[in-house]
This record gives sequence, C-alpha cells and structure tokens, in this order.
Amino acid sequence: MTPSNSGPVESISGLTERVTFRSDDTGFTVLRIKAKGQRDLVTVIGTTASANPGEWVTAEGRWIRDREHGLQFKADLLQSVPPTSQEGIEKYLGSGMIKGIGPVYASKLVKKFGEKIFDVIDQESARLEEVDGIGPGRRKKIKEAWGEQKFIREIMVFLHSNGVGTSRAVRIYKTYGEAAIERVRENPYVLAHDIVGIGFRTADQIGVKLGIPRESNLRATAGIEHVLGEALSEGCCALPRSELIERAKTLLEVGEALVAEALRQMLERRTLVEELIADEHLIFLPHLKKAEEGIAALLTGLLGTRPNYPPINAPTAIDWCEKRSKRELAPSQRSAVTQALVNSVLVITGGPGVGKTTILHSLLQILTAKKVRPLLCAPTGRAAKRLSDSTGLPAQTIHRLLEFDSKQGRFTRNEHRPLDADLVVVDEISMVDVPLMYALLRAHPPGASLILVGDVDQLPSVGPGSVLSDIITSQRIPVVRLTEVFRQAASSRIITNAHRINRGFLPEMGERNQESDFFFIERETPEEITETLLSMVQTRIPAKFHVDPIRDIQVLTPMNRASLGVRGLNLALQERLNPPRAGEETVQKFGWEFRSGDKVIQTVNNYDKEVFNGDIGIIRSIDSAEREIRIRFESREVTYDFGELDEINLAYSITVHKAQGSEFPVVVIPVATQQYLLLQRNLIYTGVTRGRRLVVLIGQSKALAIAVRTQRSEHRYSGLLPRLQAIEV
Repeated sequence: MTPSNSGPVESISGLTERVTFRSDDTGFTVLRIKAKGQRDLVTVIGTTASANPGEWVTAEGRWIRDREHGLQFKADLLQSVPPTSQEGIEKYLGSGMIKGIGPVYASKLVKKFGEKIFDVIDQESARLEEVDGIGPGRRKKIKEAWGEQKFIREIMVFLHSNGVGTSRAVRIYKTYGEAAIERVRENPYVLAHDIVGIGFRTADQIGVKLGIPRESNLRATAGIEHVLGEALSEGCCALPRSELIERAKTLLEVGEALVAEALRQMLERRTLVEELIADEHLIFLPHLKKAEEGIAALLTGLLGTRPNYPPINAPTAIDWCEKRSKRELAPSQRSAVTQALVNSVLVITGGPGVGKTTILHSLLQILTAKKVRPLLCAPTGRAAKRLSDSTGLPAQTIHRLLEFDSKQGRFTRNEHRPLDADLVVVDEISMVDVPLMYALLRAHPPGASLILVGDVDQLPSVGPGSVLSDIITSQRIPVVRLTEVFRQAASSRIITNAHRINRGFLPEMGERNQESDFFFIERETPEEITETLLSMVQTRIPAKFHVDPIRDIQVLTPMNRASLGVRGLNLALQERLNPPRAGEETVQKFGWEFRSGDKVIQTVNNYDKEVFNGDIGIIRSIDSAEREIRIRFESREVTYDFGELDEINLAYSITVHKAQGSEFPVVVIPVATQQYLLLQRNLIYTGVTRGRRLVVLIGQSKALAIAVRTQRSEHRYSGLLPRLQAIEV
C-alpha cells in the first residue's frame, strides 16, 4: 500500500476510537479508528450524518498525505453503524451521547449485560436497576434518552441525505417529536418557520431534494412568508404589496404572476391582510394589524379618563417629597411630576442625566404615601433590576408581569384577567415592540394610570414597530421631554458626550492623563484596534479601575461579522480571558466552543426557562455524561441540554442592539470604517449610554466622525402612527 494523493480507491473498516473533529453544519468529520490490518490508529476524514466513539466505520476512498497532518484516509463514502463488540459498546455508551450514562456507568452496564445491553435498554429497561447506582430516576432518564437518540439519529440521516447539516436535529425532534421526518417530508418549509437557525434557503434545499416543483404554490407561499418574516426582523409591521412581490420574486427566482397568485390566495384565506394606509397598499400579518389597532384604541380609552388617585395637591405634595428626600426638584422636574399626577397616560422621555429617575422616584414616593398601588416593569431583567434599585420598589420584566404560559404560548394576563394596580410604570419603553405593547395594554387594569419612560433617541425596538417614536410623533399622548442635564450628571463625560453625540457633535476628550470616565484611543487598522481592545479588556482597564474583565467589562460592536464583529471579537476575547484548561470539559456546538466560566447571552426568548433574549450569564459547569450545561443568570441557575445551545452565544462582545435596556460598569466600543453601513448616530449614542463608570472608544477618528454626523431615518413600514393620529383629543 503506497500512500499517494491520487492512489486507487480502497475500502477500510474499523472501530472509532475518538471523534477528533465534527461539524454538525457540514457533516465534515475527522475520526481516529482502529482499522483492520493496521497496527496504528488511522485518521479518516469525510462527511457523515453522525459519528460517535465505539461505532463501526466503513470508508471508501484514497490515502493522502497532508502537509500538516501526515497520512490520512480521505473517504468519499463514510458510513457508521452502532457497535456490536463489548469494547465498542462501552466506548459508544460512555461517549456522553446518552444522557445519564458516562464512562463509569457504561463500564458497569457492559460488564453486567454484555452485548445485550441495547436490547435491555430498549425492551427491559427495569433491569437497569440491577446495576449499582441506577435507581428509578436514572433508569427513566436513560430509557427516554435512548429513545430520543434513535429518532434524532434518523432525523440526522434524513437531513444529511438531503444535503443539509445536522446541527438542528435535536431541535427538530423536540419540536415535532417522533413525527418529525413525516412532517418535514410533507412540508419542509415549516422548518424555516418553526426551527431557530434554519432559514428559507435550507428548507428550500430539502424541498428541491424531495421533489417539490420550483413553481409550486406551496413554495411560493413559503417564500412570501419568509419575506414578511425578514421584514419583521428589520422592524417592519408590514410591507407594501409591490415590494413584497418583488422581494419574493427575487428570492424564489420565479415570475411575478406566480407570486401574485399565491399572495391573492393568502389574502383570500386571511392568512395575510391588506390595508390602504397613506396611499400605500400594505400587507400585514393579521396579528400585527390587530395589535396596531388595539394600541390606538386602548390608548384612546386612557386619554378619556382622569387618574383614579385620592385628592392630591401637587405643589404641596412635591414640597413634602423634597423635604423627605432632601433633594430639591428643578422647575422642569416639578412640572413633570405635576403632569404625571393629573394625566392617566404620560410619556417621560430624555437622555441620560436629565432626571427621569428622580421624577419617577418622587412621583412614586407621593403616590405610595397616598396608598396608590403601583406595578413597575421593564422589557429585560437587567432593566427591571435597575428600575427596582432606583425606586426602592419591586419591578419585573413585562413577560413575568403578564404571566406568560409557555404551554399555551400566550400571556395569561389580558382584558379578561387584568393586572391589579392603580398605576403601571414601564421603563425602557423604547425597547417595547408592537406585539408586546398591545399585550401590556390589553392587561392594563381598568381605571389605572400608565406612565411610559424611555429615551426616544436610542435605537428602536428589535421587534416590529417604533412604538415610542410613533406615540411621541402623533402628538396625541401627553409627553414630557426632558433636555436639561443636571449638575451632578454634568460632571460625567459619559453623559455630556452622549448629549454631544446626540446633537451631532464629536465627543470632548479632555486633556491627556486627565482623570475621566470617557476615552477615545486612536488606532488605524482593524488589527491595531483588535490588539489594543484585547489589551485594554484583559489587563489595562482591570488594573486601573479594579474591575473584573469578564463580569464588569462589556465590548459592544455594531456588527456580527468581520474582524471587529461579534464573532471575531468573541473568539479573541475568549482565548485571552478564559483559555482552555487541561482536563476541563468543554462542548463544541453550533460554531462555538463553550467552556466553564464563559460569559454567554441568550439570543431568543425561552419562556419555559424564563430566560429572555439579551439575558447575560456565566457558564458554571459542563457535564458531558448528562449532556448539560448550567448557566447562572443574575441570581438563579438554568440548565441547558447540549441540543439547546443554539439559543446561546458567547457574550464577551455583543451587538449594541443586544445591549439595549442594560447598563454595564465598563463599555468598550471599536469604531472603524469597516463598519461603514452601521456607523450612525443613534447606534453610537445607544452604545455610549450603556456605560456606567467608564466608556472607551477604540478606533479611527474618521469612523467616529462618520457615525456622529450620520443620522439615517430608519423607515419601518407600520400603520401605528396614522392610527394614533386619527385619535381625536
């Protein structure tokens, strides 16, 4: 046998000793196998649906000599089957693929049942309790995990045979259960709708393999739904008919007539609805149109009432509050408190340091003294905690306040079961999208007042709509707009520079070596920016300001890709701040390697775990035998199955959008022209206002100047503003 890159096709087979590398997305796998006729372990590379230690592998291909890795067998065909030998079975069971069985229990089970262990698990699982340490709980877990693995393996093979990566197999099984393959065969486009991380193109790839015609109505309908879904992720509640058809036509690469006919049928079935707004034919998902109409109607109802408070003499109450708190309110703050006492709905908006918190604290002090019952909430856990700390009263996330029922997929608080309070206060209202605002208003207590607090100049909500901006622009709802920066806040360069940026001026840096809480470090190339950023986060900032580099410092960036994007910075920061340690368990999933001690962020709402998009935590432990990671969020720990880790990303660096509603002791922001399309004023302003003790910008002065002077008006298709303007005051 002479190794060569163009040698004859050969076959080898053997026992998989270990899986050196595997990509669930592509199926590319590197195995070390104990092959027949070979004295040493053989490296086999190829693609396969799944791979586990202990499996018997058959490969067809050629021997090659890799310049870096030496002799390898490159397989054109790579197949693996469950093991039959006791040695293979023990490796297979001990690999961590079956929850509840690690190397210790694998050895015990094989010693007890030998090669019949698979049949015992499958058909006589009660006998597992004959093994020392296995009780009813572990036995049940092993039985369930074994059945789950069988179906997941079938899904992996199905996906792989249809040219799709297998990384989402667990998620597909958890969503559809044992009927998963049948469901996907029937309509592969449900994957794009139901499974996190699977887009239209992946589902379409399966559809093509399954023989669904390119010009089928099923495909056209799925394409239209995908385009509308993309519009929602861009912040729109609807799309103009012409734009929807054009975008769907481009995506599907079909004629306009086919898309128009599919749209006509969807409108006829009322899965979509059309409305003429401001001379534009907008296509809505029905629930978003209903939500916009509901917001306008419910706010109208609040406008027509007076606060249901006991008699309050505003000037006297404010004087009492000032004496009690030993804090004098400015005329603008007194005016704001007065308006809050006489209006049933009020918006309080303004940037950092303008006294929003002081107004809220004073107002709540007056009202609670009058036995008024308030409920306080905010969109995120961090924002709710800040609200509670600043007011001294309990505050919750909006989702928790509205009591979301994950089994029913809806909030249980609504007009039939409203909240119980005399006043509802919502902080960080700029983050609240149309569906959440509607849910909140539906559950608003009859006769109660509503105060919305937030900064309209920050980025709009990630979800559809521009609720705060539309409410203010409509001029139908009473608004207090605060602009005066108070003396104590004015001593902070973070606050003064945030206001300068918001007015279109470059930040002031102060004298060199001067004590400050705001710095700009000029660097020209992306490589220099990255190296300086790593040095600042790892050593220089922690040494000077006595902060923890992982817990207290947050790197914010406008983009996901490129060297200064979230992914590149996360990998670099992970290596500096939490390098791998010998003998410590790690898990590689969905393009990340997770380690104990890593900072991570939840990327979607998980109502079962009560963890929400944007929540940041620290990995406390990784258990390969149980296939679980435990993550600490604020004051509680949450367990994730390995198959659920598509909800988690590293969070040493996050986007500015993800940071909304949060504050961090230290914020570091790279600024470079490679971010050109995302260099805009409200983005840099939002990033700067996330820092509490220190903000450091690192990059090109030219890029910072572009960001400060660029004020793009992000147009979001919606009908909320005209609906609000139709309110008669």
